[in-house]
Amino acid sequence: MKTYKSALQEQDGISPPKALSTDSAKSIKAKRKSQPSISDLVHGITSGNITALSRAITLVESTNPTHTRKAQGIINACLPHASNSIRIGITGVPGVGKSTFIEAFGTYLTSIGKKVAVLAVDPSSSLSKGSILGDKTRMEDLVKNKNAFIRPSASGNSLGGVARKTRETIILCEAAGFDTIIIETVGVGQSETAVHSMVDFFLLLKLAGAGDELQGIKRGIIEMADAIVINKADGDNLKAAKSAKLEFNRALHLYPEKDSGWSPKVFLCSALQKEGIEAVWRVIQDYLKTTTSNQYFEQNRNNQNTFWLLQTIEEHLKSNFYNAPKIKTKLQQQIDLVENGKTTPFAAAEYLLSL
Repeated sequence: MKTYKSALQEQDGISPPKALSTDSAKSIKAKRKSQPSISDLVHGITSGNITALSRAITLVESTNPTHTRKAQGIINACLPHASNSIRIGITGVPGVGKSTFIEAFGTYLTSIGKKVAVLAVDPSSSLSKGSILGDKTRMEDLVKNKNAFIRPSASGNSLGGVARKTRETIILCEAAGFDTIIIETVGVGQSETAVHSMVDFFLLLKLAGAGDELQGIKRGIIEMADAIVINKADGDNLKAAKSAKLEFNRALHLYPEKDSGWSPKVFLCSALQKEGIEAVWRVIQDYLKTTTSNQYFEQNRNNQNTFWLLQTIEEHLKSNFYNAPKIKTKLQQQIDLVENGKTTPFAAAEYLLSL
């Protein structure tokens, strides 16, 4: 009688050569374990290697203590190669067209021989803490440009959405040969103040015809701006943009003269049509001439360094306090006492600070 094998019967597969699979696994494992040294990364950065720059920035952004120490070593080694750039802060409310403007602006700068680094701070997801906008996907052309480098960073819980380590990242980008650093803010909260404290030129993007120009009359953000660019000044919106320009020029006359000796300028721009981009760069050049000749440029950078020194001390003191073993055990106890009305927040704070 003839017997038949089931078509569902499992057949033996082809086993890969034992030596090959073992060697490959070891090779992959070794690559994962091996990390470039500080000197390797510094050499790569100063040679303009983007992979080395990206890996160093990842270390800078890490909260791992080992990574932090390594990052500090890299930053210290890169310092002598830094500072040779113009740092430009760009802000504006969501929807004003920051990414479109930066792409058009960055593309123009690379066309005249500049090397551009864009440090874009994205809003973070409150659940995953990850970046949710992704500037690399919104700047499709610029990201392919060999003379441009885009680094989106999730803002997390840091002040106003500005990435905690943005300033150190600026140093690394400068050491890598980028002569124009653009920092994009989220455009909400206190991010403008933080970015203003780390850039040479502060650019405010505004919209016309959306009531946004009325917000410009308020102090604060206008006082910080070295130039106001009214974006999307094209098509049916051109008339409203011209009207907004007039309003802003009137408003700027009400403000006292800046310490820099610079009078802020107002421009119309259509990033989508790539109109008005060259004029923005010309005004930045004029600003540099003015502030270099009156020594404000250097003075401002020195003031910023002092500010960031004090900020870093505050951060370390705060971190050391909350990570102290005694505080970790006593903090929750004091919180419970405050919530139950058995002590005041001030008395609890005094007690914790005295430990």
